Amino acid sequence: MTVRVKQVWKVDASKRLELPLANATVQAGFPSPAHDFSETSLDLNNYLIRHPAATFFVRVQGESMKNVGIFDGDILIVDKALEPYDGSIVIACVDDEFTVKRLQIRSGRHYLVPENPDFSPILLEGDMTLQIFGVVTHCIHSF
Repeated sequence: MTVRVKQVWKVDASKRLELPLANATVQAGFPSPAHDFSETSLDLNNYLIRHPAATFFVRVQGESMKNVGIFDGDILIVDKALEPYDGSIVIACVDDEFTVKRLQIRSGRHYLVPENPDFSPILLEGDMTLQIFGVVTHCIHSF
């Protein structure tokens, strides 16, 4: 099964949700014993969404993007205002079917490439139609 768009939501940037953010960083190696833990606030809309009017969320279904960290059930943040480029992860519609893949452009040919070797790239050729709906900027998933 390829990764497909399962659900779509619009962004409501009018609501603010400010959460505490510690000023200290978290070490991935040996921790430092001295940190300044004073808190500021973080609004996830400001942190994750650059173009609120052009941003939407989608829930994915499938395993074709698992090697880039996109798993079945994850929510993607997609920005329609960003210009897709070679290497972008995009939400695309190919012949009326939505999918999420990495865009590759080679010698003027467009490919939608999965991030799982069990799946084959899609070469856009002939009368196939491609519409890019946006560039994936973030992935939200639980551990």
